[in-house]
Amino acid sequence: MANADITPEDIPSKNSKLPIIIGLVLALIGGGGGFYATWSGAILQADKTADEASSDSLKVQDSFGDIAFVPVEPMTISVDSQPEDKLLRFRAQLEVPKAYEDDVTKLLPRVVDVLNSYLRALEVADLENQAALTRLRAQMLRRVQVVTGPERVNDFLIMEFVLT
Repeated sequence: MANADITPEDIPSKNSKLPIIIGLVLALIGGGGGFYATWSGAILQADKTADEASSDSLKVQDSFGDIAFVPVEPMTISVDSQPEDKLLRFRAQLEVPKAYEDDVTKLLPRVVDVLNSYLRALEVADLENQAALTRLRAQMLRRVQVVTGPERVNDFLIMEFVLT
């Protein structure tokens, strides 16, 4: 009788599950209370003045009446590639505030010069990459902003970019 050798002192006692249940209930209550406090706005609520200021700035940005588009004359640029040269047809527009439209139009010859110099320095490998257009657009916008001055050009829009 192998069972007769085991005494009640040798049998491990079962631990109570009461602390686990109490912890789970308190966690649920705390999570529910936190959710309600955040959802109702009792905590983590932004200042009303900040909300009003941001809504005013959104109204200004949503009105498109204060911008103009200045076209950059189309360019055809030879791109050096081995065994044969390729041509890049490029056309763009500059998004400018209406107040600076005449100033930027006066500076268009300089803008074209900067863009022409930049695009001629590129290689075919730079143009064939999938992310190239985004990178080139950012580079050209920065160069145009340097030529025209601060806050005169908001964006650089590429209308045509064809490598043949």
